[in-house]
Amino acid sequence: MTTSLAQLADQLESSSSRDRLLALAALRDIPADDAVPLIKKVLWDENLQIRSMAVFALGVKPTAECFGLLVQLLETEPDYGIRADAAGALGYLEDERAFEPLIRAFYEDTDWLVRFSAAVSLGNLKDPRGCDALLSALESDQVLMLQGAIAALGEIGNPAVVDHLLRFVQSDDWLIRQRLAEALGNLPHAKGISALKYLAKDENSQVAEAAQLSLERLA
Repeated sequence: MTTSLAQLADQLESSSSRDRLLALAALRDIPADDAVPLIKKVLWDENLQIRSMAVFALGVKPTAECFGLLVQLLETEPDYGIRADAAGALGYLEDERAFEPLIRAFYEDTDWLVRFSAAVSLGNLKDPRGCDALLSALESDQVLMLQGAIAALGEIGNPAVVDHLLRFVQSDDWLIRQRLAEALGNLPHAKGISALKYLAKDENSQVAEAAQLSLERLA
């Protein structure tokens, strides 16, 4: 293991971005405590694809250090794509301390992609305090934001939001209807069950299937 870690460390300092990318990918099989010091070597790499992968890796290789690094990136990084990656990785950590930085990013970041990532991660945290922010996201004119907010509200699982979600039962976008069908399966509520019975007859087979699975889960 020591030799391979040393080899990966050398490879992460290669002048070839392909070598660095391959070394980073190889860290997926390395324990978090060994991997994170190596991931940090390329956390500020000149290649954005490598940086993006490194940020994601911090979310799936959690050590005590990862939370602080990801919050720092979310709050200070100039590139919106990297901030969005950091918001997403914070959700993977499922650390309740991430609630405050994610809520700040959701309300204050200037880029919708970062706000979208923050919304999805608020769902991953399953913290009921995220509901108000996610309900406000249902007013967005960004289809992806709507999908993310609906899915996240389903993850949090507070049946009180069902009334707010029902207006999407007849959305023109089948992916929104599918997200709704999936979310309602985590929200036991009489109106939600009625909506699922309606969606189970949807013209789109993926929506109908999602609704049927949710009905079975609630049963």
